Amino acid sequence: MTAAPLVGYSSSGSEDESEDGTRSRPGDGSHHSGQTPLPRQRFPVPDSVLNMFPGTEEGPEDDSAKHGGRVRTFPHERGNWATHVYIPYEAKEEFLDLLDVLLPHAQTYVPRLVRMEAFHLSLSQSVVLRHHWILPFVQALKARMASFQRFFFTANQVKIYTNQEKTRTFIGLEVTSGHAQFLDLVSEVDRVMEEFDLSTFYQDPSFHLSLAWCVGDARLQLEGQCLQELQAIVDGFEDAEVLLRMHTEQVRCKSGNKFFSMPLK
Repeated sequence: MTAAPLVGYSSSGSEDESEDGTRSRPGDGSHHSGQTPLPRQRFPVPDSVLNMFPGTEEGPEDDSAKHGGRVRTFPHERGNWATHVYIPYEAKEEFLDLLDVLLPHAQTYVPRLVRMEAFHLSLSQSVVLRHHWILPFVQALKARMASFQRFFFTANQVKIYTNQEKTRTFIGLEVTSGHAQFLDLVSEVDRVMEEFDLSTFYQDPSFHLSLAWCVGDARLQLEGQCLQELQAIVDGFEDAEVLLRMHTEQVRCKSGNKFFSMPLK
């Protein structure tokens, strides 16, 4: 288991609001008695201008075709930003070599499996955060993470996961040592979630590093014989014990298209 004045612009700073809730510009004549203000027409902003400001408050475009068929777990609304707290993992060459053996074998059971583009271990669910709460949320996270020490953990148990909606399946490596430190981190992340009235993490979580994924529920094909064979590949891989002992150096928060890093001590 993360923004430019012309687009999605809020005019609250440059206009006055009258008692009846209508907005008027100073000097536009709309306060003159006996006059009916003309409706202001909004003209569409040309695409050439929109493309100059990709990081707007509107957030990313909701197009599953651009994301391998993945579907959002919640609908995109203006000002809502999908937010996720996690520990990043920078894959070494040897780790990718292991994945180059694991993935083709798994694809003999589920050909549509694809490699993860980046690797991480989740410390939160994906939650919806309003744009103006991003910085206060990150500041609260940084305050909670400031006292945490870096630590080592091992992730060497192959396990099959799905998301809550069963619309995606993942092959992951479950954490087998360092679990207590992950629980401590999640406890602090959960406190921040509660401050912002957001969902906390799962009960009895299985911390893991996802390696590959596919659309749909593929547990039937991947669990059982395939899972045993994948575990045998991991157990027999050269220097696997050293390779899969990993070091945690930072916590990261992604909100929309923004990334915030929180180094551990």
